[in-house]
Amino acid sequence: MKKRLLACGLIAALLLSGCHNPEKEFEKDMEAYLAEIEAAGVTCAVVKDNKVIYHHNFGVKDLATKEPVDDETLWRIASISKSFTATSLLQLVEQGKLSLTDDVSDLLGFTVRNPKYPDVPITLEMLLSHTSSINDSQGYWTTIDIINPDINTSAGNCYNDYAPGSGEYEYCNLNLNLAGTILERVSGERFDQYVVNHVLRPLGLYGGYCVDSLDKARFAHLYSWDAENQQFIDNYDEAYAPRSEKVANYKMGHDALIFSPTGGMKISGLDLARYMTMHMNYGTTPDGVRIISEESSRNMQTPRSDAEHYGLNLWLADDYVPGVTLVGHTGGAYGLSSAMFFDPEAKYGFVIICSGSHDEQGTHNVLHQGIQRMYNHFIAK
Repeated sequence: MKKRLLACGLIAALLLSGCHNPEKEFEKDMEAYLAEIEAAGVTCAVVKDNKVIYHHNFGVKDLATKEPVDDETLWRIASISKSFTATSLLQLVEQGKLSLTDDVSDLLGFTVRNPKYPDVPITLEMLLSHTSSINDSQGYWTTIDIINPDINTSAGNCYNDYAPGSGEYEYCNLNLNLAGTILERVSGERFDQYVVNHVLRPLGLYGGYCVDSLDKARFAHLYSWDAENQQFIDNYDEAYAPRSEKVANYKMGHDALIFSPTGGMKISGLDLARYMTMHMNYGTTPDGVRIISEESSRNMQTPRSDAEHYGLNLWLADDYVPGVTLVGHTGGAYGLSSAMFFDPEAKYGFVIICSGSHDEQGTHNVLHQGIQRMYNHFIAK
């Protein structure tokens, strides 16, 4: 009788344990949401206790061919790329080759000064924290000469009315194109090659900023939604435009922006999650590969702006999971939305990338919805 009761108890326990399957529950939950917003392609990853405990792909990487997203798919992750640029520069700071307090005019070789505050130096730290008073009003995607007063007489329009380093914040892509140029000038390596050699390769990751050095067959197509005509627009040609012609005429210390230090990293979702674990562990991977020091990593995660809680190309966000503050960055370009957020103390984090949808609540809503679902299914339970 006792044996029969024990056997029944074991069967009941097994049945109960089978009732909770976070992977299947998340996928069912997420698939219903993605169908609602008609997302093109999505990749998700969850890190817990320093391990990627879950990753999954939804949808297709090319709407025309219906080729599915897979673990090898490369995404242009947009502004999460900024954290790779900042990480690289902090390596040079640790080597004593430059300082966060250096005047960027000295680092760039031309005057970078807000004409309303000509005596206030703009520092590298200000570029990386978006407190430089520089803005994107004159463009940031063609040449850094737009902010060089020796070349552009309208360079003064690149600045806001407040003083650099005054605590005022404005997100600005030109900041990072200048920062990428500084990386190149100080290191002596071409920007894209430096990041591969000193960040990606030591971490065992595949990716980079140079389109021509990567397997184009792995790129996810990126789609913006044309609400008027109710159709997706494929931005592949623009997002992954070849760089070979520009590289052939490349001017070191000037042309880094053709690789887009501000948004041009191409990487898989799974490798982005592995990169995230390095920042989650304050500069080193769980298996001991150190990319930057703990001091530098904590410095990246320390806000300079109270209003935006923005550090050095990482920020603190409390709007993805109610009552929880996470560290990370988002990206958005060509219809793509991306996010990388983590808790460095509790040792968990999330990556989500979407190649396009027509969510009426906004292109970044998929990031909030995805992270909340990953937290609910894999962390909260």
